Amino acid sequence: MEFTRGNLALRDHLKNGKRVFLFEQSRKGFVNFISEMTFFDCDYYETHDTNRQSRTGIKFFLKRVDAIVPYELDKINFAAEPSLEYLKPTITERSGLVISRVGQGAYRKSIVNRWENKCAVTGFSDSRVLIASHIHPWKESNDDERLDVNNGILLSPTYDALFDRHLITFTNSGKIILADGVKESEYQKIGVSGTEKIVRLNSDNIAYLEKHQEVFNSQLRNPVNFISG
Repeated sequence: MEFTRGNLALRDHLKNGKRVFLFEQSRKGFVNFISEMTFFDCDYYETHDTNRQSRTGIKFFLKRVDAIVPYELDKINFAAEPSLEYLKPTITERSGLVISRVGQGAYRKSIVNRWENKCAVTGFSDSRVLIASHIHPWKESNDDERLDVNNGILLSPTYDALFDRHLITFTNSGKIILADGVKESEYQKIGVSGTEKIVRLNSDNIAYLEKHQEVFNSQLRNPVNFISG
C-alpha cells in the first residue's frame, strides 16, 4: 500500500478541507452513522493480502471530531523501549519507507493507543520510559498473534521486566500475582506491593494472558486459580 488515491486523500483530508465520516454496517444495504472523524496519525506495518502473502500495509489512527488526545503518536520516543522484540521486516524498502518501521511502528503505536499511553498497572504516562511488548512472547506467537494489538501490553520498566521473566502475572480480573520464588520484601524494594491491578483487560487480552499464566503457574510451588483470583 502507498499514499496514493484514497490513502492520500484520507491522510491529507484536513489540509484539503475534506471531512471523514465513520459508518458501521448494520445489515445488507444499511449502515449506522457512528461519528465524524479526523486524521490523527498513520504508520506502515507488515500484514497479509487475500492470498496470505506478506505485504506492507498502512494503518490509520483516527479520532472523533473535537476529542482531546493527551499524546501524539508520531512524537512518542519509541527508542526508549529496549526490551521489545522487533518483528523482522520482510518487505523491500520503497518510496522512502524506513524499513526498520515495517511491522513494528504501527503495531507499537497501536499498543500505546490501546493503553492510552499509560502503564497498564500504574497509570504512569511518560512515554520515554514505557515499554510496549507482547503478552504471549513474540518468538512463540504465530504471525497473526504477533500483530494482534490484544497481545500487546504497555508497562513501566519494573513491571515489564518482572512480567517478561514470569516473576509476576495477572489473574483474569487483573489482580497481580507474585512468584513465590522471590521474597515479598524484595518485591517491596522495587516498589511492587502485590496489590496492583490492571483495570482495562478485555476478553482478547485474557486469552493471551492465560498462556502467560500457564508458564507462571508451572514455576510455582502452590498453583494459583487465576479465574477466581
